[in-house]
Amino acid sequence: MSDLTKLSDQLLKSDFDTIPLIDLTDAQSPNLEKRQALAESIRDACLSAGFFYVKNHGVPLEVVNETFKQSHSFFDLPSEVKMTVDINKSDNFRGYMRLLTSNTNPANKGDRHEAFNMGLDPLVHPESFHQDEKEGELKHSDNLWPIQEDWEGAVGFKEAALNYYKQVLALGYKLFPLFALALNLPEDFFEAKTQHPAAIMRLLFYPALGEQEVDELMPGIGAHTDFECFTILRQDEVSGLQVQNRKGEWIDAVPSPDTFIVNIGDQLSRWTNDIFVSTRHRVLPTIAKDRYSIPFFFGCDHEVPLLPPTTCVTEDRPARYDVMTAGAYVHMRLSEIYAPAKDQ
Repeated sequence: MSDLTKLSDQLLKSDFDTIPLIDLTDAQSPNLEKRQALAESIRDACLSAGFFYVKNHGVPLEVVNETFKQSHSFFDLPSEVKMTVDINKSDNFRGYMRLLTSNTNPANKGDRHEAFNMGLDPLVHPESFHQDEKEGELKHSDNLWPIQEDWEGAVGFKEAALNYYKQVLALGYKLFPLFALALNLPEDFFEAKTQHPAAIMRLLFYPALGEQEVDELMPGIGAHTDFECFTILRQDEVSGLQVQNRKGEWIDAVPSPDTFIVNIGDQLSRWTNDIFVSTRHRVLPTIAKDRYSIPFFFGCDHEVPLLPPTTCVTEDRPARYDVMTAGAYVHMRLSEIYAPAKDQ
């Protein structure tokens, strides 16, 4: 069994200039050795880059294509229709966000994208909507959906988004046992902690600048790290995502056919006592062609304390953070980013 703290310290002296591609074919193999070998590949990626592509992931391509099609249709709607599900009508960061209403990097003027945010839906996961809620913590709540009276495509949009959400949620559940093995933990370590996960999905639209002048203070998304355990991102064919290595160089995360990009978020980085790396990334302004993407932010149950497991703490590497619940931590981070949207 590898000493994770020593491996982590060794990798701090190295760097990455490419993002690894990992084949998930053996993710649910009956052969433990194959699952462990796959987990070792994931561990190496998490310790070094904090980012990796996955192929043979099990999400049907037709589901992905239909969701992108519906995303195009939604963002093509007149502003007054999109505003019927504006984020200001939600008490929990759900719904539509206009251009520049979030600002991921406070040094910038705003993020140049539109978004539609959703989470667990009571029609699909009713069991998650009877949990105790605490002030200042993340909670489950209803999504905001366009209605047929405002948009004839509303039903198809909702069906496609929920279907995609279901498929990528299943992919996330496939990854958690591999992360556990990568941390020298039992495969089911995360199972009881992800019964009602804080799994947030966003449909993102980056309108092309065309002939407009590029303003470096209005990127697609400013440099940041994600908040939850990990993100599962689907890109269209338009480039723009970049990942920063330890030397400060920006590495292009070029779209690759039928792959997702997985990256570690701050919740899991904190939980693992900074063994796993939560890496800064950004999206450049799009110039010639509109860009669409679908990030899926997978966190654990709200009430779970982010207490580092014994494999991530040693005498030479004591626990680095005060223990917070997952819900309190992510609510704090989301409030910092989305507060401007609530003021407009």
